[in-house]
Amino acid sequence: MPGSKDGGSPAISTIVQFQRAPDATRSDVRPIDVIGVAGAGAWGVALANAAAAAGREVILWGRNDAGIRAIATTRRSDRLPGVDLALAVETTSDLARLGRCDAILVATPAQSSREIAMRLATTPGSAPLVTCAKGIERGTRAFMTEVLAEAAPDRLRAILSGPSFAADVAAGLPTAVTLASTDEALARALCDALRGPTLRLYHSTDVRGVEIGGAAKNVLAIACGVTAGRGLGASAIAALTARGFAELRRFGEAFGARGATLMGLSGLGDLVLTCSSPQSRNFAFGLALGRGASLAEAGRDSLAEGRFTALALTELARERGVEMPIADCVQGLIEGSLDVKAAVSALLARPQRGEE
Repeated sequence: MPGSKDGGSPAISTIVQFQRAPDATRSDVRPIDVIGVAGAGAWGVALANAAAAAGREVILWGRNDAGIRAIATTRRSDRLPGVDLALAVETTSDLARLGRCDAILVATPAQSSREIAMRLATTPGSAPLVTCAKGIERGTRAFMTEVLAEAAPDRLRAILSGPSFAADVAAGLPTAVTLASTDEALARALCDALRGPTLRLYHSTDVRGVEIGGAAKNVLAIACGVTAGRGLGASAIAALTARGFAELRRFGEAFGARGATLMGLSGLGDLVLTCSSPQSRNFAFGLALGRGASLAEAGRDSLAEGRFTALALTELARERGVEMPIADCVQGLIEGSLDVKAAVSALLARPQRGEE
């Protein structure tokens, strides 16, 4: 930890004037010196390294006792081969240890975020919660900040999203992301606290736009993966990405998202990254389907969020009268009403129209 026997430099204090949340009472000034990371998967380890590089003291929590002990001993995670965990990162399997943190990054998958947020709500302290998941909750069809609001109503909330592979962030490769909160002072403070030598953060108050970009692009990336798996060529993938963005934009606008957000890092930027590389879990899932794998085979050990978000996304789109044919085809594949050949044929057979 910074300033400890590990020999790190003292943590730099970031002081900010926070607006009081209507559902909580807090002091007006909070330092952000200690960052908690809930979730010791690839993304959690990457964010822990990034926070340490920004000069913060970091506490990384994982639910698996043996797994977190192994990370503490080896300073390595099998989720990120070849990447060393920064010395400034403390590891724990005791969630209560995050009670001393000034902000907590919730880096668990979208479908388990509610459980973790509910547990964090019972721990000491009042640190803001920052969701780092990209999805829509199954069943409730709640966006990620809505999940936090319901599970931990007394905590301030924010979301971090953008074009970022965990391996790149963990290795200190240049990356830019967006951090949004309806409390602009909180968004600015978190950006200042997490900004490091290779991680640049842009603040925003368009929370809905940021979380829609992250959720929708995962579903669309599955379609691009299927296209690659079928060997349909780079031109087809480019066309699908562009038309996918048209769907994402229509959906976002129906929910009041700002055009600049949808065109920015957390929208178009993340879509382009996720739709173009097997490093993307969602693209890789679609790639396996396109190559002939069954849903069970493609989904084995896969954390592709788009698999679980597709139904909620398409249902919400229909309710708002938003046409999303690519997302509909992905949902058809996942529910088994379409096979890969039929899904590709359905997209190619769509009537010609003017480009929006």
